[in-house]
Amino acid sequence: MGRQLIPPDRGNVQEIALRDALEERYLAYALSTIMHRALPDARDGLKPVHRRLLFAMRQLRLDPGAAYKKSARVVGDVIGKFHPHGDQSVYDALVRLAQDFAQRYPLIDGQGNFGNIDGDNAAAMRYTESRLTEVARLLIDGIDEGTVDFRPTYDGSEHEPSVLPAAFPNLLANGSQGIAVGMATSIPPHNAAELCSAALFLIDNPKARSRTLMKYVPGPDFPTGGIIVDPPAVIGEAYTTGRGSFRVRARWETEDTGRGSYLIVITEVPWLVQKSRLVEKIAELLNDKKLPLVADVRDESTEDVRLVIEPRARNVDPALLMESLFKLTELESRIGLNMNVLVKGRIPQVLGLAEALREWLDHRRDVLLRRSKHRLNEIAHRLEVLGGYLIAYLNLDKVIKIIRTQDEPKPILMKTFKLSEVQADAILNMRLRNLRKLEEMEIRNEDTALRAEQKTLKALIASPTQQWKQIAGEIKEVRNAFGPKTPLGRRRTTFAEAPAHDEAAIEEAMAVREPITVVVSELGWIRALRGNVGDLSGVAFKAGDKLKFAFPAETTSKLLVFATNGRFYTIDATKLPGGRGHGEPIRLMVDLEQHADVVSAFVYQGGRKFLVASQQGNGFTVAEDEVLATTRKGKQVLNLKTPDKACAIAPVNGDTVAVIGEKRKMIVFGLDQVPEMTRGRGVRLQRYNEKGLCDVTTFPAKEGLTWYDKAGRAFTTPLKELANWRGKRADAGRIAPDGFPRNNQFGRAPESVKTEDGK
Repeated sequence: MGRQLIPPDRGNVQEIALRDALEERYLAYALSTIMHRALPDARDGLKPVHRRLLFAMRQLRLDPGAAYKKSARVVGDVIGKFHPHGDQSVYDALVRLAQDFAQRYPLIDGQGNFGNIDGDNAAAMRYTESRLTEVARLLIDGIDEGTVDFRPTYDGSEHEPSVLPAAFPNLLANGSQGIAVGMATSIPPHNAAELCSAALFLIDNPKARSRTLMKYVPGPDFPTGGIIVDPPAVIGEAYTTGRGSFRVRARWETEDTGRGSYLIVITEVPWLVQKSRLVEKIAELLNDKKLPLVADVRDESTEDVRLVIEPRARNVDPALLMESLFKLTELESRIGLNMNVLVKGRIPQVLGLAEALREWLDHRRDVLLRRSKHRLNEIAHRLEVLGGYLIAYLNLDKVIKIIRTQDEPKPILMKTFKLSEVQADAILNMRLRNLRKLEEMEIRNEDTALRAEQKTLKALIASPTQQWKQIAGEIKEVRNAFGPKTPLGRRRTTFAEAPAHDEAAIEEAMAVREPITVVVSELGWIRALRGNVGDLSGVAFKAGDKLKFAFPAETTSKLLVFATNGRFYTIDATKLPGGRGHGEPIRLMVDLEQHADVVSAFVYQGGRKFLVASQQGNGFTVAEDEVLATTRKGKQVLNLKTPDKACAIAPVNGDTVAVIGEKRKMIVFGLDQVPEMTRGRGVRLQRYNEKGLCDVTTFPAKEGLTWYDKAGRAFTTPLKELANWRGKRADAGRIAPDGFPRNNQFGRAPESVKTEDGK
């Protein structure tokens, strides 16, 4: 018997509606995820875990140029002091900040195995070492000068910065990816020098729009390079709204291997695409015969990317081959833009390019003002101390006497020389070495310099023009440090227009054209046999099923299926099951009702016309292009009223129509009496007292009417011998001529396959 839970004292129980409790707790969880995990701050572009990593490394004095320390030491400090989460998640964040193929401007300088572009994981944190990069130093620089607010850590034992001073435009330069609750962010990396140029323009033109800034920031700049193939108008729309995407393609070139043959070499892949997975995908497509223009793929990469694509033949167009690869693989990737960030560290908001840069500039101005005020306070304190020192030097003997004779010299000094407590403490803490003769002159010189600096800072705080001038100077220094002439600063991603290729040519290049034989059974099962099979006598069917008809096609063909419900359906031949089994029911491939059956199926060629007819004798002609369906539901062409159903279809080949009914009566009339429609019930082709229509055909009057028996033998009757059957549309007709097949079917010319009923 399980333990019985004893409820608490009834007096301490608070009854809360479940809905209210869930809403409150879910909202708290959502806010925590949005504010403290997933979305970056618009000012420094960092999430809390990244900010804590950089701050902890600064406390460990892991500055650029300093000795490396174990990553485990860094992670231990982060989770012990600032970040109450698992060590693996913190180390994963550290690793990503150190990967030069993931970060455009890495914030951590890693030593050891930090993973690679193939998707291999980094070594364990006990094996790797790390320190800050120069970019990270720019982000942290000035943090001890009152530039940002500090808040208590999760346990209240220490304090951490709520944002970094960020002298580097990190939000856009390195980008950010994150999924919160009900919202997400996706910011691709950009070129820092271009961002600095745009920011300088924005300082001079505060109302500049995002599209205007595109003359400085034409688009993202990915660490792995690649080519952006979106037109400027699309990029401009994305930057204006803060939402959109960029089409990025791999960079490739051809290498001449002699005798007219060549190889395609891919040197850059899109950002965040794992190279090993990409190679596996191409190899998989090769095995599935979906890349007929490609013979082989191999990875010859060392430190640089080098994927080699070998064409099937020397006459293959390399551009067309690459288009087929771009269509099927991640060699072309769409990288999203959703600039959803925390404005002022509190409000989730989607910003455009200009707004995001403006947030950074406003933060830099705030940092400048706070740093200036902090320095003014330091100067004021130092001037107060220097004033005390000067009084002490001018009254040195008296000061020494008071200190030597009084038990509590501090209040006596303050009273005698009218000193502040700060000045008295400074005099009492003065070292004896500072009593030398030249010290008074140095004090006066320092006092003069500090008062000049104080005057400059007060003028700076009072003048927005001077503030922006100083900020512009700092931004120019960053631009020079990461300019296009530096290895880290040069643009890696370029822009181009995607070459215009005929869609049909691309589709053809992506598909293998092989002959097949399509087999349809009486119960509506379909399959594709390889090659043109001439004899189907050996083809097996399920119990109670048999061959209905078969016809030759190719793997690239589109098949049209005409059903008794008057609908046409379209099936790609590539989706047909193979011939080893019994195939699959057609109704599983398209939305064919249970009561409906297949009337006919054939290869779509385009440009032809068909005569369709129902059992009650109604029909019309319809263009083949009008019956091509684009969905599983098919396309309704022949309208029917229950219990009528579609029962016959024939290609229009001539100027005369022949119709035969189930009572073996046949009528022949001109095709001009039958209208061409795209959809409808049509007109009456033959009149019946009982039973209904069985089959229709068309033929040229000068050649006569031809029908086929079960063996596929043709019998032709000239039009003059059909005088007794010629009439007008909707006549009853007469009994069919002698020798006409007993199944009341005109039959079809045999192609490369034989069917049981001669169709």
